[in-house]
Amino acid sequence: MSESGICERNTKQLICDIIIFGQNAKNKREMPEMVETKIYVGMNDSAEKKQLFETETFISIMRNVCYSYKTPFSFNVEEGGYIHEDGTYTRENTLVLTLIDVDKSTVEEIAKDLCVFFHQESVLITESPVHSYYISESLE
Repeated sequence: MSESGICERNTKQLICDIIIFGQNAKNKREMPEMVETKIYVGMNDSAEKKQLFETETFISIMRNVCYSYKTPFSFNVEEGGYIHEDGTYTRENTLVLTLIDVDKSTVEEIAKDLCVFFHQESVLITESPVHSYYISESLE
């Protein structure tokens, strides 16, 4: 067998070993299918139709709401548009709160709190199934 043939066979075996290790790795924890929920909360006041407070103030309120429910979360700030119930269109900054595998009743309670605290007509909730897993590693 030529040197390149040995190298090719060894490379294929290494790739196969990595794939098998990855599927059976002790540091990989598979999770059942879960639901990723996003709550979109505008920062414009529903009556004034403009943002009355700094973005950091809204972020602080949202963090405190999530802390009070003891739920894991992440968020980001986006720019978007919204059509009010009266048909007027507005551009606004929006907080998008992401919750993974949080009970639906808790999601709705959080959404209601944010709707009231941010003085919104409504907040948007989206749900999507997600396949997730945790990876852990340490140096020993």
